[in-house]
Amino acid sequence: MRRGPRRVRALVVKETHQVVRDPSSIAIGVVLPLILILVFGYGLSLDVKNVPIAIVVEQSSPAASELIAGLQLSPYFHPRIVQSMPPAQEWLLQHDVDGILRIPADFARHVVAGDAKLQLIAHGGDANRARIIQSYVQGVVGIWSARQAAEGRISFQGGPVNVQTRLWFNEANDSSYFLVPGLIVLVMTLIGALLTSMVMAREWERGTLEALLVTPVRLDEILLGKTLPYFVLGMVGLVLCVLASQYLFHVPLRGSLWVLLGASMLYVLVALGIGLLISSWVKNQLVASQLAMLATFMPAFMLSGFLFDLRSMPTAIRLITYALPARYYVALLQSVFLAGNVWSVILPNALVLAAMISALGLASRAVLRKRLD
Repeated sequence: MRRGPRRVRALVVKETHQVVRDPSSIAIGVVLPLILILVFGYGLSLDVKNVPIAIVVEQSSPAASELIAGLQLSPYFHPRIVQSMPPAQEWLLQHDVDGILRIPADFARHVVAGDAKLQLIAHGGDANRARIIQSYVQGVVGIWSARQAAEGRISFQGGPVNVQTRLWFNEANDSSYFLVPGLIVLVMTLIGALLTSMVMAREWERGTLEALLVTPVRLDEILLGKTLPYFVLGMVGLVLCVLASQYLFHVPLRGSLWVLLGASMLYVLVALGIGLLISSWVKNQLVASQLAMLATFMPAFMLSGFLFDLRSMPTAIRLITYALPARYYVALLQSVFLAGNVWSVILPNALVLAAMISALGLASRAVLRKRLD
């Protein structure tokens, strides 16, 4: 009974020495996560700020000036003011501005009557950005209208309506609150799947696996010994990501740190299992690494809910996402970071990841045994 743990410990020490001697493993496990944290955290943002917009003022008036001042003071706009439509249209055609806000000549008179209208033309090349610009303009106009109504300058036929909004779980309205948990998914996927996808393939290429198998070591012990060093490396990546989320991007952690750690351990084991399964099946390191990227990293980036809402995807694609472990880990992280310990979200997703760990372990063992036969 004592020989099993001793053999596993020997394999772990051997694999740890291999990781330390291989600069690429350190680069993928430590350096690359740091690069991803900085690039995605600071370079990728869903917030739209300093939008170049043309404001066409056909006739100056106090009401128009106050509205323009609201746009100029907003951090979301960088307005350019003209007196006619032709230059503004030319800017829009050349994509020098992302939209045109036209204030008609009779704007002041209609403001007093309570039926004033504005025309907004947004560049539709990026439909999502156009919708965001539209909502921002409507927000500025809404604030201006409320101020005018409070001062008695606008008469509403149905009476003024003051809508008070509140963002739950993201009071700062900062896209980093949404992106940073997804970034942790990418880092964990990269460390777990990419590194372990080359572990067994490297042994196949060097011809050392056959020599290892003539020893008393068992298949389960080989798989465990190959996995543990990369599991520790994945935990190091997790610590780096959590520290960056707290001290660089100031994303709140409303749930328990232990729940976050437990969920992350489950996902790292799933990613390790996928990489080990690929490595047991493919005998070439290059092919194994490419398969790992296609099977784990790209789906985690595109189909996990990290960037794109799964509910807006076609039904066929949405069904495929249920087979992707990153989908469940993203849901876990977003809940733990932003909402807290919501057990109705945490437990089902954690159980799915646990089931995947068992299935991948059995599959890796079966594939490796079949390849040896």
